Amino acid sequence: MMTTKRLTQKLGAEEAEIVLVNKHNYHYQTTWLHEIAAGTRNQNQARMMISDVFNPNRVRLIYDSVVEVKKEENRVILENSELTYDYLVVSLGFESNTFGIKGMEKNAFSILDIETSRLISEHIEYKFAKYKLDPKAKKEDLTILVGGGGFTGIEFVGELAERIPKLCKKYDIDPSIPRIINVEAAPTILPGFNEELVAYAKQSLEDRGVEFRIGAKIQECKKNSLTVNDGEEINAGTIVWTGGVTGNSILSKSGFEITKGKVTVNDDLRAPNTENIFIIGDCAWVMNEAEGRPFPPTAQAAMQHGDICAANIKALLHNEALVPFVFDDKGTVASLGNKDAMGTVFSGTKLYGKSASAMKKVIDNRYLFLLGGPKLILKKGKFRPF
Repeated sequence: MMTTKRLTQKLGAEEAEIVLVNKHNYHYQTTWLHEIAAGTRNQNQARMMISDVFNPNRVRLIYDSVVEVKKEENRVILENSELTYDYLVVSLGFESNTFGIKGMEKNAFSILDIETSRLISEHIEYKFAKYKLDPKAKKEDLTILVGGGGFTGIEFVGELAERIPKLCKKYDIDPSIPRIINVEAAPTILPGFNEELVAYAKQSLEDRGVEFRIGAKIQECKKNSLTVNDGEEINAGTIVWTGGVTGNSILSKSGFEITKGKVTVNDDLRAPNTENIFIIGDCAWVMNEAEGRPFPPTAQAAMQHGDICAANIKALLHNEALVPFVFDDKGTVASLGNKDAMGTVFSGTKLYGKSASAMKKVIDNRYLFLLGGPKLILKKGKFRPF
């Protein structure tokens, strides 16, 4: 979306035909999916019609699913047709990565898109309604297990900590019965965050009833339980896996060289050994040569991929020098519900509580502004009161 937006700004209509292919006629913020899954944000508020962002007379919009990229033939195979291209941008998003944990793919929910997130929210509410009506229901039916203590997992339990008390009130259920348990194999949650920020997040969530099982490696996921460490079984009515994602499997099917599920691209964001294929977002590793490791695969980085990708496509069209991608880290803020958050901004300034929560909303609204201006912010922006 950001690459397309920038291309419409950088290129005249007579210079290039811009074609955007998407499975749905809407776009959604993946960083808002955990709110839909928890039931704290309406699905329609988290998505936008693509035709509201791009003029169909300026960008050719095709709503179809990509099946394969034929690199040598400059063709993209779709479910219902195919396209040829001069330059291709691959930004197919992520898929869940269960790391081979037995039963996880079959028995756990995953936060992947609008529909899977909506399914989680509806399942959780169904469990509360059933508990109230079914005399044989067990307390464990109201336990929600969240596998993975990374960014998505922690933001998700933060939203659950706000939703569950409301469900208890709605269905007249003792609020001491439901449990929210976050299970993480590592010795800490939120890897990459400052220790003080992690401690703040953990304490804030625990104060609202979230339980943590740190250092608990998941061995197996059954229909209504997780088996951790040396065989301990934790029962639950809802299990949600947030422990990992990988790039779209179409990459490997199309013959791209994959490293841990993604393509390690050149510094100009082109796929290795290609002149006209760019790979960005969750499908790409972009190396930080100074540190010898990839830049963090964040939404902030993906937005910046879009800027550089569009600039380099224009450069190719005009026979100009391409520019390398260098991540401009403006900080990272993790929400802990609507009223709380923590993170760093700009040169490492730490933010906690309501000020961090306000900054998180500013960050989210900034993306909407860059994509669709003030009109899109007014339609889809985050203005939930404190």
